[in-house]
Amino acid sequence: MAIGWYPGHMAKALRELETVMRKTDVVIEVVDARLPVSSANPVLTELRGPRPRVVLMNKSDLADGAVTRQWVRYLERVAGVSALPVDARESQLARKLVKLCRALNPHEDRVCRALIVGIPNVGKSTLINTLAGRSVAAVSNKPAVTRETQYVDLKNGVHVWDSPGMLWPNLKDQQGAHRLAATGAVGEKAFDVTEIALFIVEYMVVAYPKLLMARYKLASCEGSSLSLLEAIGRHRACFSRKGVVDLERTAHLVTQDLRTGKLGHVSLEAPPETELSADAPPVEAVDELSPGPSEPEAG
Repeated sequence: MAIGWYPGHMAKALRELETVMRKTDVVIEVVDARLPVSSANPVLTELRGPRPRVVLMNKSDLADGAVTRQWVRYLERVAGVSALPVDARESQLARKLVKLCRALNPHEDRVCRALIVGIPNVGKSTLINTLAGRSVAAVSNKPAVTRETQYVDLKNGVHVWDSPGMLWPNLKDQQGAHRLAATGAVGEKAFDVTEIALFIVEYMVVAYPKLLMARYKLASCEGSSLSLLEAIGRHRACFSRKGVVDLERTAHLVTQDLRTGKLGHVSLEAPPETELSADAPPVEAVDELSPGPSEPEAG
């Protein structure tokens, strides 16, 4: 089943975004730390033009810390971008991000006008509530909750717009589309949940077999992804009335375990020529944000 999801409100939001972008000084792009490439909207890159950009790798608390650090180094070296692992709920993030926006503002004689952009369900509304210090944007674990651009004066020399989450009209990269569906960035009617769960299981067998075995008490990861999904269903007592494994119910369980971090610290894509590690240490805290790329680590 090919995955594609571009509701009508996204086309409207794109037109609004083009107008707002002309008034913007700094772009704050929020991506999912578990899939920083698949969750980056190429349309936004085109719209941004030469404006300064801050990339926040949100949900870093759910990602594989070692892979996240590899992504930070890779993006700095290859793309010249400061990619910052964050948890949008952290209260200290507001002070640091405001400081960074002011430093990047090309118009020193006026307040900084920052635009928060990103795909659905990546944490933009949570971020804007953290920045405002109060609830000003609706937050949900379902995509496409924010439907209109919202404007907030942070009362500290920075004004921000919170834009609706937007995908792009044609998801040509179906591997990336499967990652988006697995993390909840795509509406549930746009994909088969069992297919996505099989995708997750197959990926975990290759990248994080120990985490998969530990979560579902599997003796091994041998066999097909379907047989493993059935084993998970038996372990979690996901049976139909006829006593057979309910694959759809099991699939919902697996996808929710991934989205909530119950499967462990999992990254769904890695930079080129890197290896994933199931035993990676937790993500290191970001002490300071800087307007330019930091010095890459040795090695």
